Amino acid sequence: MSSFSGEPGPLPDVPASADAAARAVALWRAGPDGTRPGTDELVVEEPLEVRLGQRSLLVTMRTPGHDLDLVRGLLFTEGLVASPADVTGLAMCRDVPPEALGNVVMLSLAPGASLDEVRTARAGLTVSACGVCGKASLEALATLAPPVPTGAPWDLELLSRLPAVLQQQQPVFGRTGGLHGAGLFDRQGRLLASAEDVGRHNAVDKVIGQAIRFRRLPMHDALLLVSGRAGFEIVQKARRAGIPVVCSVSAPSSLALDLARDGCQALVGFLRDGRCNVYCGAERLRGLHSSNSPETPEIKS
Repeated sequence: MSSFSGEPGPLPDVPASADAAARAVALWRAGPDGTRPGTDELVVEEPLEVRLGQRSLLVTMRTPGHDLDLVRGLLFTEGLVASPADVTGLAMCRDVPPEALGNVVMLSLAPGASLDEVRTARAGLTVSACGVCGKASLEALATLAPPVPTGAPWDLELLSRLPAVLQQQQPVFGRTGGLHGAGLFDRQGRLLASAEDVGRHNAVDKVIGQAIRFRRLPMHDALLLVSGRAGFEIVQKARRAGIPVVCSVSAPSSLALDLARDGCQALVGFLRDGRCNVYCGAERLRGLHSSNSPETPEIKS
């Protein structure tokens, strides 16, 4: 996996090996030609607990690897801390039962810093499938950042080359077919950071966590590409990090579109095979036939 380099910051946590992210299993293969025994590889999904002192803050399901970056990103993008500077220490906890080793992170806060107790309580237990599942209400989804400032437009032709680059950074997906990927790119199409995880929102938190670790926020000159659906939580995390362009190889949701419009972000879906749909923020992209936003079609019953 790629990561930022040449920037000041603490030493990175060691990412999990491909062997730790996938597990071989025995199975039966059945088809028109009969059945036969075989093996396959499944993506690993395990809980990660975050503690502050003796207090358990939250548990998220994830694929092992870049765990400290995941926690950095999650704490910031979910609004549990007001600023990345509020987090002064993250370390894997060793004072746990053997079966929990590698699955508990200890958090330290700066003097005077505090957690948003309401958001922390709502975060509680998250799951790998969706970053907003189980939230108490839409109030918990209120965006935590102002609209992204206007910047130079991005080359639309450049966007078409990025999915292939991200796919090359997904070795475990290539083996299992069971992981999401996220990547941050600069205006030249260079990969700044990438991550894989069983949860698409976890993958996004991991790459934003890398940006936090190397003090690269806000990321007004970066583009986020995700391998799965672009839901509300993906756009919100990007907006929190100041990212102006969010791309997905799949579809966005209506709520994601509303949030992207409100945040002055470009939202691009179905970015594959040299094609894409630009749902909003056309002014941030160079190469469209028109910079005007498309009219909302009339839907007839």
